[in-house]
Amino acid sequence: MFRSFEAGTADEVWQQVVQVLRVCDGVMDQPSSKGPTRELLHAAISIQDPRQRWVVSRRPALNIAFAMAEVVWIMTGRNDLGFLKAWNGRLPQYVGEGPQLHGAYGYRLRCRMGMDQLTRAYQALRCNPDTRQVVLQIWDSGVDFPQADGSPADQDIPCSVLALLKVRENKLEWLQIIRSNDVFLGTPYNFVQFTCLQEVMAGWLGVDCGAYHQVSDSLHMYGHDEEKVASSAPVRDLPASTDSLALPKEQSEAAFRELGQRVEQMIALDLQREELERLAVWGDGLEAFRNMLAVLVSEAARRRQWLDISDGAMAKCSNPLYQLQWDRWLARWPRESAW
Repeated sequence: MFRSFEAGTADEVWQQVVQVLRVCDGVMDQPSSKGPTRELLHAAISIQDPRQRWVVSRRPALNIAFAMAEVVWIMTGRNDLGFLKAWNGRLPQYVGEGPQLHGAYGYRLRCRMGMDQLTRAYQALRCNPDTRQVVLQIWDSGVDFPQADGSPADQDIPCSVLALLKVRENKLEWLQIIRSNDVFLGTPYNFVQFTCLQEVMAGWLGVDCGAYHQVSDSLHMYGHDEEKVASSAPVRDLPASTDSLALPKEQSEAAFRELGQRVEQMIALDLQREELERLAVWGDGLEAFRNMLAVLVSEAARRRQWLDISDGAMAKCSNPLYQLQWDRWLARWPRESAW
């Protein structure tokens, strides 16, 4: 049977999910190649306000800059590991050494399947908003199906397999299907990835965001993460995220391209202080994208121990939820350390 979870925000629904995985009946002990898990099959998750996409209560805190870099990476159709590894040095442990990633979501959505699926979805829904035929495909059985002996075809097999998009009552409803979902390392970032795509697509179409729905066929928690999950706790007086990524398509695509180019420059090994300070200034950028840039510049500077630049960039961020998430992320690292 399905186990359903519903809340207004991603943080609230994540708290519901982890509580069930920790203590409720119907959760199975299930072995895996990466260690024992507690697994809940066929979990249906709904977030009523997809713009409130951040899981803030998780401890240790999410890597907010990495999450934002992933969104830019997906929207610009990339598959290179280097773009993401600069923000999360542990990533090769999970996806391999690259240099290109086998299951890269953005490349599969925008390049691999013989078309730009995001653009085609926009065109189809704009011309026929009643259609039930818009499916964004990530899974490719030709290269993703397990070998006959059950071994994986690659280290980086996509966990998210497809999305179903519907426009109803002038709102974009989004259903994401995920075959395997790690509640600690995966789910919070999946919420960010796909609710951002939902909001972007809604902006392209000139409609509002409906609810975000996710079916996680195997929603699981690894035994080595149980103590971390147990230490997570709700944050009192959680502020709302105030930014909107909903823009007309041409303006949206240009903004993501510009942000991607700036990220490319700020992760260069020979980056100089003056260059990063220059990259932090985006005078005609829209507020939502300037706020994302502020977080990315702050993290790029922190990793190089340019703490004055890091503090100065984050001081320009007007999104109170980003400020809180950044402070929680920053608390993980002593001021004199990089990671």
